[in-house]
Amino acid sequence: MTLHISRILHAGYVFDCEGTRIAFDTIFENPFSRNCHAFPPVRFEREQIRRLRFDAVFISHFHDDHCSLDSLDLLERTTPIHIYCQFDELFAMVRALGFVDVHPLTIDLPVRIGAITVTPRVAMDPDVDSMFQVEAAGVKVLNVVDSWIDPDTLPALAAHGPWDMVLWPFQTMREIEVLSPSRATPAPAHLPEEWIDQLRALKPRYVVPSSCQFLQEEWSWYNRSFFPVSYRQFAQEVEAALPDVRVVRMNPSVSFRLEPGALAPAAPLDWVVPVGEQDVDYAYNPDALPPATGEIARRFPALSDAQRAFVEAWCDGGMLDKYRGMELPEDSYFETPRLWRLSVFDHEGVETRRHYRVQGDSIEAAAFDAAPLAWTTEIPLAKLYAGLALGESLTSMYMRINDTRFDAAIEAELATAELVDDPLIRCLFNDAFGAYQAAQLRRLKDLE
Repeated sequence: MTLHISRILHAGYVFDCEGTRIAFDTIFENPFSRNCHAFPPVRFEREQIRRLRFDAVFISHFHDDHCSLDSLDLLERTTPIHIYCQFDELFAMVRALGFVDVHPLTIDLPVRIGAITVTPRVAMDPDVDSMFQVEAAGVKVLNVVDSWIDPDTLPALAAHGPWDMVLWPFQTMREIEVLSPSRATPAPAHLPEEWIDQLRALKPRYVVPSSCQFLQEEWSWYNRSFFPVSYRQFAQEVEAALPDVRVVRMNPSVSFRLEPGALAPAAPLDWVVPVGEQDVDYAYNPDALPPATGEIARRFPALSDAQRAFVEAWCDGGMLDKYRGMELPEDSYFETPRLWRLSVFDHEGVETRRHYRVQGDSIEAAAFDAAPLAWTTEIPLAKLYAGLALGESLTSMYMRINDTRFDAAIEAELATAELVDDPLIRCLFNDAFGAYQAAQLRRLKDLE
């Protein structure tokens, strides 16, 4: 028996053994998650995908770059769907899409599908995601997806080794640093030391740099500042530290035959079509200067009058109601009265400023000179609308926080403040679940 492993895109894989074919984190879109563009670039043969028959699909968690209803919509509705998720709403949405065989996954409870056994393993944040142990044809594969391994759970994973292959999330994306670029420090020059220690404990024969195969829009400054690790650096550092390990790059569509004593190329997926150069790499530039938010906003189309009115009404009313209904985090920067400025930039780069007095769970509109300015948030109007109406995630909204200098007293207090304490972030994302998938479902149902 032989296990075939094929890369779809990002965290998506197909495992095939003795007539059993299963898929993980199926994304058949480019771009996906609204502005994640496949890197290296590919296109998908949608009609071929519609004819595919998987024995099961496994989804590691609910994030929209792993669970997309637009992608699931291409699959046969009798396909068993196994999802690790703590929220019943996601299962209800997948069933509403028409799938009739939908199951929650339980940590450490194996699921056997024909010749392949899949066991969910605990991830760093068990409230959000999972990892997968895959066994078939006498080999073991650990799919870490894009989680991290908790040091307390590493011995248990190591005990299941040695692993024939580990699919490792190799990119340390700077999701928080790009929110306030003038305050961010450059990324470390080397891979995190715990990665080497953990891989050494897992003792894999092969490591695949996984769970990051995208860039933002072609013009985006994120492409030089968001992705600090290159494929080349990852391979060099891992193989130098672990001489018995071979790093294997798998671009989209690439397939391998994995056996107990060998790894060999196999026929690629014919429904994932490479476009142009495939051996591309990330190029991090710590000195890259981000454009002003107004310049970024001009990249996006104008909203309709109704859409603009919707956002303005939310900024003047709905956001305030949302904020007042949330519980302030412990030791919040906003326990003390603060003057917050929200700047929204339209498609012409024109800025509209609103000021608010924020204290604890209280928020009110305020004059710009009501107190010393203590917090700033900037965002393109189109992206704010997308966050409200389309479930867009924070990592693609081009939000900019405190990217200025305040008076000395405020600067001293900001030193211990958390960027995610930002009032707009909290109002958009706190206690929000599945907004992206819910928006997809509404649109797909409207097309029926």
